[in-house]
Amino acid sequence: MADEALSAGAVARRLGVAVTTLRTWHQRYGLGPSEHIPGHHRRYTPADLARLEIMRRLTAEGVSPAEAARWARQARDPVPADADAVAVARSRIRPPARDGGGAIPLGRTGPAARGLARAAMRLDAAAISETIAQALTVGGVVATWDHLLRPVLAGIGERHAATGGLIEVEHLVSRCVSEAFAASSRAAAPSGPARILLSCADEEQHSLPLEALGAALAETGLTYRMLGARVPVAALVEAVTRTGPAAVVLWSHTRATADPTQLSALLATPRRPLLVLAAGPGWRADTLPAGVVRPADLAEAVSLAVAVRDSLDQSRGA
Repeated sequence: MADEALSAGAVARRLGVAVTTLRTWHQRYGLGPSEHIPGHHRRYTPADLARLEIMRRLTAEGVSPAEAARWARQARDPVPADADAVAVARSRIRPPARDGGGAIPLGRTGPAARGLARAAMRLDAAAISETIAQALTVGGVVATWDHLLRPVLAGIGERHAATGGLIEVEHLVSRCVSEAFAASSRAAAPSGPARILLSCADEEQHSLPLEALGAALAETGLTYRMLGARVPVAALVEAVTRTGPAAVVLWSHTRATADPTQLSALLATPRRPLLVLAAGPGWRADTLPAGVVRPADLAEAVSLAVAVRDSLDQSRGA
């Protein structure tokens, strides 16, 4: 690591904690920035960052903040982070912690995803929400979903499948993601009729990808109706008949919920949509009825919805 001094925001991103958490550690335990230039905010040196890393790692393993801070302050010249200090603290404070199977597996991801995964393991809702909000502001919905949220959610699912744990982690992260997408959609606040209907397949409970699509549509100025999880086919057909959407997106996460007869029912409605999308990994391309499109990813689903809107606008203007 370079020997530059860092702002609180930069340190928070590296550690995967909220800026408010850093302030608390500073005010309560004296683990604050040590570099001070008159007329400027204090900044964190590499030694400050290393001590905070010890603090973060110990608290993530269940050590009380006060005890973790004591060990962090006692670390001698921790540049880079003093792994020996962490090991000694673990051995003297408590047996090595067990987290239900280790850290969230991520593969090759960026620092933001790694920070989000660490915050998730700590059940740090403030840091999770702050990381997601910043990513949405900087990169938008599609990039946030593809490069930040999908890797972390997939890693949680992989660890749960292997160990049966992390249910509480998945629930907390999912709630934070839902809240972030809802806030993003409200902030975009597109106007006009809702041309897109979003629905999960019958008995499908995984709605987060559909919520991501809704937020991405709002970001492009498209309004939508969200029916959410576990929509029986009769209810979906009734919604289409009553509202006449230009496009319907039916999400299926697993093969068990990807019944092609649901798509056939949509195509047979009196007010047949111009576009029916079978979204999600549950659908098999060779089982889809003619006239149904299976988007490869979130970006393609958004592009197809925008194309339908543009086509409608052109036909009305002709």
